[in-house]
Amino acid sequence: MPRPFTPKVVTANHLLEGDVIYQTAGNNWTRELSEAEVLRDEAVAKTRLSFAEQQAATVVGAYLADVKVGPRGPEPVHFREDFRRTGPSNYHHGKQAETPQPRT
Repeated sequence: MPRPFTPKVVTANHLLEGDVIYQTAGNNWTRELSEAEVLRDEAVAKTRLSFAEQQAATVVGAYLADVKVGPRGPEPVHFREDFRRTGPSNYHHGKQAETPQPRT
């Protein structure tokens, strides 16, 4: 028996800048997960993913990521997605500089 479809967002990396980006309902891309379109239907999700994959001049590596809907929009379900949206982990800049980091 197949598992039920769970909410998802289309995510990818920006081709030139490398940032994690999310597809919006208006066919745009955003760096904010809270602005991403939440897909609740499998057929619609496949169509939206196909649309993203056709934007090779803008994005690379598009795929569907599981999310849960929270009070401020979609939130990651898996550690990988939460980790991806904070940016590279090898040095403190960009997104890491915007979020207070624990001192070790």
